[in-house]
Amino acid sequence: MTMLRLLLGDQLDPGHSWFAASDPDVLYVLMEVRQETDYVLHHAQKILALFAAMRDFARRLEATGHRVRYLAIDDAANRQSITANLDQLIREYRVRTFEYQAPDEWRLDRQLAEYAQHLRIPARKVDSEHFLTRRDDVATFFAGRRRWKMESFYRHMRAKHRVLLDMQGRPVGGRWNFDADNRRRWPGAPSEPADARPSHDHRALWRRIVAAGVQSFGAPEAGAFRWPLNRDEALRQLDAFLRDGLADFGDYQDAMSTQAPRLFHSLISFALNVKMLSPGEVIERAEACWREGRAPLAAVEGFIRQILGWREYVRGVYWARMPVYAEANFFGHRRDLPAWFWTGATGMNCLHQAITQSLEHAHAHHIQRLMVIGNFALLAGLDPGQVHRWYLGIYVDAFEWVELPNTLGMSQFADGGLLATKPYVSSANYIHRMSDYCAGCRYRHDQRTGERACPFNALYWDFLARHHRALASHPRLGMALRQLERMPPAQRAEVLRRAEVVLGDLDAL
Repeated sequence: MTMLRLLLGDQLDPGHSWFAASDPDVLYVLMEVRQETDYVLHHAQKILALFAAMRDFARRLEATGHRVRYLAIDDAANRQSITANLDQLIREYRVRTFEYQAPDEWRLDRQLAEYAQHLRIPARKVDSEHFLTRRDDVATFFAGRRRWKMESFYRHMRAKHRVLLDMQGRPVGGRWNFDADNRRRWPGAPSEPADARPSHDHRALWRRIVAAGVQSFGAPEAGAFRWPLNRDEALRQLDAFLRDGLADFGDYQDAMSTQAPRLFHSLISFALNVKMLSPGEVIERAEACWREGRAPLAAVEGFIRQILGWREYVRGVYWARMPVYAEANFFGHRRDLPAWFWTGATGMNCLHQAITQSLEHAHAHHIQRLMVIGNFALLAGLDPGQVHRWYLGIYVDAFEWVELPNTLGMSQFADGGLLATKPYVSSANYIHRMSDYCAGCRYRHDQRTGERACPFNALYWDFLARHHRALASHPRLGMALRQLERMPPAQRAEVLRRAEVVLGDLDAL
């Protein structure tokens, strides 16, 4: 009897119980399909990273005695659809049982559930064994509450998993959250650690992807490809971060610099999201760094909060609110993305730096995504669905379960405040304070009006004016709204006219 087990591109966990022992009656299937490359336009490095990692995983499975069928993107037998390929393979191998791991994306979960339901052979969905929560844990935790504050859930997770607690179950250091200590601008020292990621030559694979007709954007960097292919490489990258980056991560996690695009960030999110690494082991190793005196508490807590708190939390929001969550648009924003979202060719240096970095490396850290690109998108009234698809496509670590709540909820406030306590908007002052981007920019960060005034400034006040009624109940915006109300009428009119000019031709910025 042959059992077929499907592995998706983000299910590359060699420690899964499936692989505890080899069985000649079990066939593992991995496939590169146009269904997955084409549903949004993806960055070249994202496609390369997934395909290269999948191929490496397949080779390692075979080396440990497992049966594997791998369908490459240019395989003549590849029907370019997961379910069409499954139909073909079930017939070819006379499969009697079908199993798959729970997909992390709603569309794939729905597709495979419907497929399994109509199969004439037994089908079973199993857990990916990756996350620290079940899909419905967040919804259960917040049942009956209007706002789903991550901080509450994070404290619950700290207590449940006994992370950074003393013997009495209290948070070490007397505080649950050290975020206020982690907001320093980087002065140029300490130096950015060396890039610990591996380097691979994927030019041959890239040629095959292009020849197969797969469309993409961004720089492939195929000759010196820096994303890990397997767990061994991911662990080495994690170890290097814990050794060289974690101690300074806390202070400078929100900083941005033209001289150091990575700063002290781990860049493990791709490896984590395709399950080369588990969240539990990352948290355990980070906590050990504090207990052994190798990193300060504020840095370790800030890093752990992103994984134990935020990552698990947004996954829960995603599963609680899909599929309608993808259509959320609280402010009714409909404006198209400017053309420079695809080129980085804008005179606004902060956006030029953040977008160009994203196009070149398929990565930008959370403040670049939230307070530069996302901030502009929200202030300019860009369509949140378009913003979501751009984020989903451009970042190597972007999978819908984690990207969609971050984009629609945190960045664009499209869910009306379910996830974020306020819209994350700011004038140019925040960017000037946290980066060196404003130096040498075409625009002046300290001007609200005039041709050289930074567009962020006029757009900020215009946003507050346009949505004054919707935002009036948000206490964290009260001071800004009062400033708007106290602004002299002539000055206010001039600022809003500047915003109108900016919005009239975003492509020209």
